[in-house]
Amino acid sequence: METLLDKYIETAEEVETIKYVGHVIKVQGILIESLGPSAVIGEVCRIEVPRGKGVIQAEVVGLSNGIVQLMAYEDIEGIEIGNRVVASGAALGVAVSNKLLGRVLDAMGRPSDGKGEIDSPLQYPAIASPPPPLSRRRIKERIATGVRAIDGMLAAGRGQRLGIFAGSGVGKSTLLGMIARNTNADVNVVALIGERGREVNDFIENDLGPEGLARSVIIVTPSNSPPLARLRGAYTATAVAEYFRDQGLDVMLLFDSVTRFARAQREIGLAIGEPPATRGYTPSMFDSMPKLLERSGTSDRGSITGFYTILVDGDDMDEPVADTVRGILDGHIILSRDLAQRYHYPAIDVLTSISRLAPAVSGPVTNKAVGYIRRLMADYAAAEDLINVGAYRTGSNPAIDQAIAKREAIENFLVQNVDEKSTMSETLKTLAAIADMQIPDEELSRYRA
Repeated sequence: METLLDKYIETAEEVETIKYVGHVIKVQGILIESLGPSAVIGEVCRIEVPRGKGVIQAEVVGLSNGIVQLMAYEDIEGIEIGNRVVASGAALGVAVSNKLLGRVLDAMGRPSDGKGEIDSPLQYPAIASPPPPLSRRRIKERIATGVRAIDGMLAAGRGQRLGIFAGSGVGKSTLLGMIARNTNADVNVVALIGERGREVNDFIENDLGPEGLARSVIIVTPSNSPPLARLRGAYTATAVAEYFRDQGLDVMLLFDSVTRFARAQREIGLAIGEPPATRGYTPSMFDSMPKLLERSGTSDRGSITGFYTILVDGDDMDEPVADTVRGILDGHIILSRDLAQRYHYPAIDVLTSISRLAPAVSGPVTNKAVGYIRRLMADYAAAEDLINVGAYRTGSNPAIDQAIAKREAIENFLVQNVDEKSTMSETLKTLAAIADMQIPDEELSRYRA
């Protein structure tokens, strides 16, 4: 059992007897330049600001001709020429333990909910490498989200990574809240990166609720945070998810949003002199994206199932961030503004969405039922204009006749209230009833209850 003396001994052993010190020589925009200290890219430094808040934590983002380029995790108010810069000798780490459940953290993994410190000697690096490809277990098992449109038509595997693509105000955060409350994953890790400050409490109290919060860890870096905080908040959330995965648990990582992470990387890249590449995004953005997204997935211990939201500017699915992310992830869920305007929630456009692992985690009869319903939806969409203006005559096309007959049942299946939970068994049985098929029991059991 640890005694008070052991704690002091441990602290003394961690004390650096030699400090590497420099001083601030320039502050321009969000970039701070110092002469010294001797440091490496990614190392955390402490800027001593006597006329400000005392100490500002910053990170080395560039090295140029003996000049150390830094960016702060917080506001840089009070920094002036000559302030001491002390290197810590370490990169950003996150204190992790089971005490994180139900807590809200900032970009550096520090509690921001006023519920006290999280004392843990174990730290996970915020920036880490993905599991080796050959150590990743194959994805063979479904994971439940509690959302019928996903569980029925876009089956997600345990350890799969899916993108939720939508414009603003179409229901991304609400959909994430439904998944967090209803999933059968062991732990939720929710990353709110660059969100409006007002929306944080709304998400925790309305979308997540007490039940969801009890088995969740939330990492928040609001939109007014410096770009480095928004960037590192994403890595901190992934590190927390990796900790629970290494305990052998199945983790649901709900990340909102990748677009704001990319914009933070662009701001940093432009500040340190990177040339803009595609639509103003710097090469470092395209380099950092797979390094972040590949960290989720399966390992030889547990799994991280990732749902990442992508804010699509002007509903343009070919803009750089959306195009890059779509090529990395294992599927995409498209939220349609047209469906949202018709009060069809969740506004998932099933026909333009795809889960690349759905055939692998679903049985043959389930896949056949899904394919049948997709064909009905496609047939109806192709003839919708004729149907709406009354130009289609019943009996002209048997496939369209069938699509019209099943239309109401399919709509009722896909529409779901925010507070409504649908179990996997209920979802698949309803799906089978619409398709006039019987899903065998062995396929109904291909998920963990």
